[in-house]
Amino acid sequence: MPNNKKIVKRNVKDSVFTSLFQDTKYIVELYKALHPEADYVTEDMIEIVTLKNILTDSLYNDLGFMMDKRLIVLVEAQSTWTVNIIIRGLMYLVQTYQDYIEKEELNIYSSKKLEIPKPELYVIYTGDKKIEEKEISLSEEYFGGDETALDVRVKVITESREGDIINQYVMFTHILNEQVKANGRTKKAIDETIKICKDRNILKEYLSNHESEVHDIMFSLYDDEQIFNAAMREHAKAARAEGIKEGEMRGRMEGRMEGIDAMIANLKNMGVSEEMLRNAANMSQSQRS
Repeated sequence: MPNNKKIVKRNVKDSVFTSLFQDTKYIVELYKALHPEADYVTEDMIEIVTLKNILTDSLYNDLGFMMDKRLIVLVEAQSTWTVNIIIRGLMYLVQTYQDYIEKEELNIYSSKKLEIPKPELYVIYTGDKKIEEKEISLSEEYFGGDETALDVRVKVITESREGDIINQYVMFTHILNEQVKANGRTKKAIDETIKICKDRNILKEYLSNHESEVHDIMFSLYDDEQIFNAAMREHAKAARAEGIKEGEMRGRMEGRMEGIDAMIANLKNMGVSEEMLRNAANMSQSQRS
């Protein structure tokens, strides 16, 4: 009998976003949604330059690609709003340009002007907070609009044309939120989300072709919520003793959990099986007991 009490990953929507746009077919659809005039784009014209997290403390973003002499970086698809995405966008751009310069063997000390792709930064926001801004900038958010030596602008996407790939992704996140509210972070919430999306022709092809993968993505290898809550309780006494505020403590723990998530993802990418990870975790737990 299937277990409907399995816990859904906290970063589920980001994971599905990353999986969806590993396929250049959907990146083409994304590019056309961002640039409707570019009806000539084909898959072989897309070059993916997404930053990967090789170490737990390294930079990585959800999607980066080059097309039409444009460098498109989606800072993140996120449900929690923060203007700090501008800082992250800046860091992603710098790292991506560095990778590009090294790959193309460009000499930044040459007297000849380098040719580099034009940057575009986007964030897709799927949360409940009403966001009026269509664009946010470094100078306006951090320096009161003063002219500085550097400015970074990030286009904010909260909705798109009905039926395009961005609209479908946003609708997917809304349906998932509704199902989690109704059924908790359970298998039933996942099953209902996929069923409803297929019925409404929302990411239907992707969900049909990757249904088992989507289920795997949407469930943690470990019960992230229980691990996080247990760690919070464990550190609460020490935090109170040190006079650390609850918000600061939670931030520290969330940072550690993100590092663990990234490390696990990297190990899986290196070919380490879930069974090996699970056995290692059980061994570590028995040693602590």
